[in-house]
Amino acid sequence: MKTVVITGSARGLGLCMAKVFRMNNFNVVISDLREESLVAAEEELLRVNGNGKVSHFICDVTKSEDISNLIKKTIEEYNEIDIWINNAGVNQPDKALWELSEKEIDLVLDIDLKGAVMGSKLVMEEMLKNHKGAIYNIEGYGSNDAMMLGLNMYGTSKRAITHFTQALAKENEERNTGIIIGRLSPGIMITDFITNALGNGEKIELPEKTKKVYNILGDYPDVVSEFLVTEMIKNTKNNAHINWLTNGKAAWRFMTAGFNKRDFFNK
Repeated sequence: MKTVVITGSARGLGLCMAKVFRMNNFNVVISDLREESLVAAEEELLRVNGNGKVSHFICDVTKSEDISNLIKKTIEEYNEIDIWINNAGVNQPDKALWELSEKEIDLVLDIDLKGAVMGSKLVMEEMLKNHKGAIYNIEGYGSNDAMMLGLNMYGTSKRAITHFTQALAKENEERNTGIIIGRLSPGIMITDFITNALGNGEKIELPEKTKKVYNILGDYPDVVSEFLVTEMIKNTKNNAHINWLTNGKAAWRFMTAGFNKRDFFNK
């Protein structure tokens, strides 16, 4: 039975992906910062039909020792890791660069970028023992060079994630490691993430024009996770790009917005 590890998975897209993996009879390991959140998430996962086991471990992705411990405990429990997803991330406060504190900048870059870099490095070292496995990183706003006031640091980290993941895929190809590296593009997720900064409940007031775009292009994570997980399970190619919100789909959403009214913010 295969095993998946998902960082930042006590809620949101990470938890939704965990549920779909469980439906597909994977052993599922979730991780996050808070024990109480993980216990509640594990109980929710266990109510999903599936034959695999479920485990949770606390992991702060800004600490390499935490990531190493997550890998170590997973191997002790399940012998190997088949799929690793660097999903942990935070949004930034709705501020211009010069309005952000150094602490806020560090937190966004350390979680959204360095966390994925160190997660990839450390799990690569484990996967190389068997020359198999898959690592996926989450793209986001900025990966396609989009820019917006209040998303500079978040967009910078996600643009870097795209380069990093493609470069890592090339390194794996040239070294013939047998390990798959890929990118997941979930599009706009309608979760607490878009209205909370830095993972601590600091509220973000979205402009009306932003809400309008989100109503057209956004999706709930349970819908997107089914697509992402299905594609990951069947993928055998290195440097894979699993993209939910394609250009064609986005164009169709805008063209049909007048007929397909959606409002995620007044429910």
